[in-house]
Amino acid sequence: MTSTESVAESDIHPCIIRMEPLDCKNTFLPGKATPRRATGRSPRLDSDPKVTANGVHDIEDRILRITGYYGYNPGYSSHRREDGLESHAETPGSETSVESQSYQTCTSIVLKVLGGLLMVLCISSSWVGTTQAVKLTFKSFSCPFFISWFSSNWNIFFFPIYYSGHVVTTRDKQTPIQKFRECSKLFGEDGMTLKLFVKRTAPFSILWTLTNYLYLLALKKLTATDVSALYCCHKAFVFLLSWIVLKDRFMGVRIVAAIMAITGIVMMAYADGFHGDSFVGVALAVGSASTSALYKVLFKMFLGSASLGEVAHFLSTMGFFNLIFISCVPLILYYTKVEQWGSFSSLPWGYMCGLAGLWLVFNILVHVGVVLTYPILISIGTLLSVPGNAAIDVLKHEVIFSMVRLAATCIICLGFLLLLLPEEWDSVTLRFLANIADKKSEDHGEELTESSVHTRSRSRANGAVSLPLA
Repeated sequence: MTSTESVAESDIHPCIIRMEPLDCKNTFLPGKATPRRATGRSPRLDSDPKVTANGVHDIEDRILRITGYYGYNPGYSSHRREDGLESHAETPGSETSVESQSYQTCTSIVLKVLGGLLMVLCISSSWVGTTQAVKLTFKSFSCPFFISWFSSNWNIFFFPIYYSGHVVTTRDKQTPIQKFRECSKLFGEDGMTLKLFVKRTAPFSILWTLTNYLYLLALKKLTATDVSALYCCHKAFVFLLSWIVLKDRFMGVRIVAAIMAITGIVMMAYADGFHGDSFVGVALAVGSASTSALYKVLFKMFLGSASLGEVAHFLSTMGFFNLIFISCVPLILYYTKVEQWGSFSSLPWGYMCGLAGLWLVFNILVHVGVVLTYPILISIGTLLSVPGNAAIDVLKHEVIFSMVRLAATCIICLGFLLLLLPEEWDSVTLRFLANIADKKSEDHGEELTESSVHTRSRSRANGAVSLPLA
């Protein structure tokens, strides 16, 4: 029997006595003098514990082994003491590493939130600037489709701007052609072909142009505050279309938000009566919100969750499609005298370039902000354009809002905020309320316990005896 087998048997049957081989050097025959040390003690009792073949380290391990201690492993006690020392030695370092990790996590969250707040201000400022720039441009050049077409052409610069940022922020340097081909996988494994270019880009480009064109037409009829508030209804339309088409989860609070948005639309149309420019402007703004919602739902359906590079590639592709295929529409409107403009030198290029630049900045911030910070902050940035436009309309244009329009704007904004609630908001809220209730009950129980102990101590001090009720 080998030493390994003997250890295993002794661990299973602690009563088995294992016969160890005799050591001639340490065995003392009867009749012979037993050698003693200078201290006069037995060498077995006086010798230092040595490690034997079966892994026994000291007397404590031997006792544990003989008594059959449950879960005993040879050398357990010695190793346990050594591990304890090592654990005590490593505790400060581990605590430091945990603290550093928690500090880094908190720092990243704080930076992400601060960056999100900065992104909110930039998005709301760019959207307010875009809306007000349109109002200024209409004073000298009232051709909404030409302005929409000219601004949409600037989407071509989306991918070059993305590639510049990619080169600056990453170490893997790729040529523009390589990066363009990599992002072309959005159209399929074979990349972008002429057929896929027309098939995938045409519907989105048409919806994009309609959204912008209807938004500009609405600005000719209504104030910037009313149009920006009505445009916020696109969030409710996105939910309804996603629920019907994409079979997203049904949420009662979002149905309430959609009803509030529709109520605000009706109130806005009723503010000046269901006739005239006000009603037409409301219809145009709602149409712009509807086409925007359809664009987003179709993008999610066919393209899914695309990366930032793929989105930049797609928007630049739409810009090329707009420049190549939709350039005939402004010419048709010009020759049919729907939109008239003079020579190109007489056009307000300063206002138009500023408008197109602000629109491009807004689109870049929206798509980049979703990657860098929380998407809910991006939606809040769009919502804050309503009070921003209202402040400019009141202070600069001296617009006086009626109570019906203010109530309609507030109802639409409140519905927009309800649509930002996460899907699990109800369960999270109930869990939070349950935790608060449990905490209050625990505090109340501790107060009762302390009061009862205080009452007993007072009764004992007064000599009173409490008798149990039968």
